[in-house]
Amino acid sequence: MRRIWLVFSQTVTVAVAVLFVVLTFKPEWLPGGRVPLALPMPTLIQASTPAAAASGAAGALSSFAGAAAQAAPAVVSIMATKTGANPHANVPGFEEFFGGGSRAQLGLGSGVIVAPEGYLLTNHHVVDGASEIEVQLTDGRSTTARVVGSDPETDIAVLKIDLPGALPVMRLGDVRALRVGDPVLAIGNPFNVGQTVTAGIVSALDRTGAGSQFQNFIQTDAAINPGNSGGALVDAGGALVGINTAIFSRSGGSMGIGFAVPVDTARSVMEQLIAGGEVKRGWIGVEPRELTPELAESLALQAKSGVLIAGVLQNGPAAKAGLKPGDVVVQVGERPVRVASDLFAAVASLEPGKGAPVVVQRGKERLTIEVQVGNRSREARAR
Repeated sequence: MRRIWLVFSQTVTVAVAVLFVVLTFKPEWLPGGRVPLALPMPTLIQASTPAAAASGAAGALSSFAGAAAQAAPAVVSIMATKTGANPHANVPGFEEFFGGGSRAQLGLGSGVIVAPEGYLLTNHHVVDGASEIEVQLTDGRSTTARVVGSDPETDIAVLKIDLPGALPVMRLGDVRALRVGDPVLAIGNPFNVGQTVTAGIVSALDRTGAGSQFQNFIQTDAAINPGNSGGALVDAGGALVGINTAIFSRSGGSMGIGFAVPVDTARSVMEQLIAGGEVKRGWIGVEPRELTPELAESLALQAKSGVLIAGVLQNGPAAKAGLKPGDVVVQVGERPVRVASDLFAAVASLEPGKGAPVVVQRGKERLTIEVQVGNRSREARAR
């Protein structure tokens, strides 16, 4: 009996040790993939539509001081320490005189406090690869932050800080109420000169091609410079409408063409990262190509609009469902498809593991094909 009890206790001890190692280093081996983070969901504050925007009165605002005063305290400066390879590491004698071949690099950016629980929104590229992240508030308080989760596809990262006392929190605006020509403010810490507010207008909405297949960016001419990344784009009422993420520039500085991730996209990414540690996107495994009139004529295609499937991944969801090169996708689920960005966005919004109807034009036939949607994030990790 004593020997049986000894064998049993040793077996339990080994099993617990193995489970601990798997949970720590390989959580994806367990059923369900990643282990959800045990974090409270953020308490978000939705702003009402600014009075000036609601009335449509031109020139209703003579100053943005009120909007800046409301929004600026919730915008923080971020200093991310990253370890990178030293460009002189291969020089003969370098290591002998100067030590190892790596050095600490300091990345500068901005962030926005969006919940009293201490959640911040910033850019993925600001904190990617950081070994330590320091956050400084406008009231002089500073603390280290930890990365809750990050999504390279939308360039959004979620940080969490813990500080005594109340935190300034920015209200979330309504992107659907934005119009081209509406005034906006960009708030951040450009070139580490300190918090700066610049003014401009919404230059365009649903802008694509700024580095992401799944984004419809807000374009603005409000000055955005290096260091503004992760900062706030706010409306005339001081509510957050976007996270500044990129600029078009030939000089490295502002040329009046800046892009921000819409706040509704950032909010969705944040809630998924907090709840489960990853953003789930649909994936079907096709290579799309824009359908031009010349291409449609040369291939004798019946469809005049939609997205041409140039290739289908072997054993991918689309191939298993029967989609073929030469098919023209005109609709995914309830969403019409006109250009490649429509296809990416429509597929990404599908729930992995479920079926979705894809409407294609194949020769003279219009077919509805049920596709079992895959998980883009899981496929990217596998690759």
